[in-house]
Amino acid sequence: MNRTTFLAYARRAPFGGRLTQSQIDGMNAILDEWDRRQSTGNVIDNRWLAYMLATVFHETGGTMQPVTENLNYSAARLTQVWPSRFPTIASAKPFAQNPRKLANKVYGGRMGNAAPDDGWLYRGRGLPQITGKENYDKLGLADAPETAAEMPTAIRILFDGMIRGMFTGQ
Repeated sequence: MNRTTFLAYARRAPFGGRLTQSQIDGMNAILDEWDRRQSTGNVIDNRWLAYMLATVFHETGGTMQPVTENLNYSAARLTQVWPSRFPTIASAKPFAQNPRKLANKVYGGRMGNAAPDDGWLYRGRGLPQITGKENYDKLGLADAPETAAEMPTAIRILFDGMIRGMFTGQ
């Protein structure tokens, strides 16, 4: 693939005419791993690359860099994002602008999160956001969840997760 041409097209859409160096670096890291895997005989359909790039664009808010889930919401926003958990402003207020408490509320007791602070420890991180101790464990990161936000690990998660179908729910 001609990366100059690719980046010129990417710059137009979906990036609205501008790319930061950080966005270019993120896409190059993904393309480098794509090339590496293709060169080892693991030929992967080019549509997967398009899907991976689109997923990373969406999951990172266009930064193309690993991110850590913020979870710093107002009470009003909590009722929109998690209406079944926070049906009223009053029910959301104790969790508003309290990311740790919110993570433990919305992620605690599920996805393998069993200990009191697991929701916070295993909140979303990476290029595709992995969430929950069970998912971190599947990727060998349960003992060091923060590494999911480091580019080399985030790239491995992206490729291994997509190729092994870990993000499909099947």
